Amino acid sequence: MASSRNWAGNYEYAASKLLEAESVEQVQEWVAGSDRVKGLGTRHSFNGIADSVGSHLSLAKLNRVIALDKTNHRVTVEGGIRYGELCRYLHDNGYALPNLASLPHITVAGACATATHGSGDRIGNLSTSVHALEIVRADGTTVFLSRDQPDSSVAGAIVGLGGLGVVTKLTLNVIPTFQVRQHVYENLPLSQLETNLDSIFSSGYSVSLFTDWKRSAFNQVWVKSRMPADQASSEAASELYGARLATAKRHPVPGFGPENCSEQMGIPGPWHERLPHFRMEFTPSAGEELQSEYFVPRRHAYAALRAFDRLKERISPLLYVSEVRTIAQDDLWMSPCYGQDSVAIHMTWKPEWEAVRQVLPLIETELEPFQARPHWGKLFTMPPSRVQSLYSKLPDFRRLLQQFDPQGKFRNAFLEQYIAE
Repeated sequence: MASSRNWAGNYEYAASKLLEAESVEQVQEWVAGSDRVKGLGTRHSFNGIADSVGSHLSLAKLNRVIALDKTNHRVTVEGGIRYGELCRYLHDNGYALPNLASLPHITVAGACATATHGSGDRIGNLSTSVHALEIVRADGTTVFLSRDQPDSSVAGAIVGLGGLGVVTKLTLNVIPTFQVRQHVYENLPLSQLETNLDSIFSSGYSVSLFTDWKRSAFNQVWVKSRMPADQASSEAASELYGARLATAKRHPVPGFGPENCSEQMGIPGPWHERLPHFRMEFTPSAGEELQSEYFVPRRHAYAALRAFDRLKERISPLLYVSEVRTIAQDDLWMSPCYGQDSVAIHMTWKPEWEAVRQVLPLIETELEPFQARPHWGKLFTMPPSRVQSLYSKLPDFRRLLQQFDPQGKFRNAFLEQYIAE
């Protein structure tokens, strides 16, 4: 039986069968014998990017750490491992990843395939940690791509959008483990970002701004700071560009309790328990929200936020919360941060798709002068021709798709619409 809906419950998959592989050899056999097939992760995409008219192939049982290379500081994992599982292993062995997404429950392979990200001026999205990967191609053979290979197409394959095959192994670059403390500030005026955007986002290792767009301000600023190894704690500034230090723990969505959020109030903890916004032991309930996100070049960030502010009366009634984060540029062909330091503006919507569908074109029109790129795994209404015009390496990616999957076994309606010529 297929997994009929995504995590949020807003998308019903067309796949008629769900296969759960227990070995790479089984993945190879099933892929080779399928007319249409698609790898399935934790179903955290909000559109049809992970759909298939044939079978879904889950790697949930292939979730082991394969090797830890302490000489080159790399870890190799199976394609079904989730960040929460990997992070505990890395920390116990003295290592860390540079950044994490808001939720630690997602798979490494799925997050990298869609260029999912955290926040940090000098930190790329999660896929920038990938050094090498193994992919099962349409004919069932495996191919290994690595940064070590000259003239490798690995920069095109890492953010592969599920179109090249099933990713069965990944090797990630890791760094020494570190401690993080987190403080929350409240009520930051939007106007402060006109001249102080760089200072605000550099006030911590990872910084997120949250607003419900009911007014021209950010309700909360989450500042995650790396702690020196020999420092147990330190005092936080009482004010951040007009925002005041919170006196109690907060949830980013107004009206929700903070019990499921990562620790705040400046209490130090391991990187993997502070960089996500939510605790691993808290499993997000399925449904009850929709998500959209747009990436703009950093130089246009304030102007783009002003565009949202102009639409706030249309946006705020439909919104749970909006989050603003920074991401460093990368060289990954289909990454929304390819070639440009970016600011991502994310919306978590109420489950009212018809109303949201009418607002998205207004947002996209306002953002058009800023060359905004939508998140591949979230909801947008931008015309395919517009999306395609934003990716200079798209012709190269199309050739890679043809090389790996000449018959379109891993294609689906989403890829045909937004990627195909």
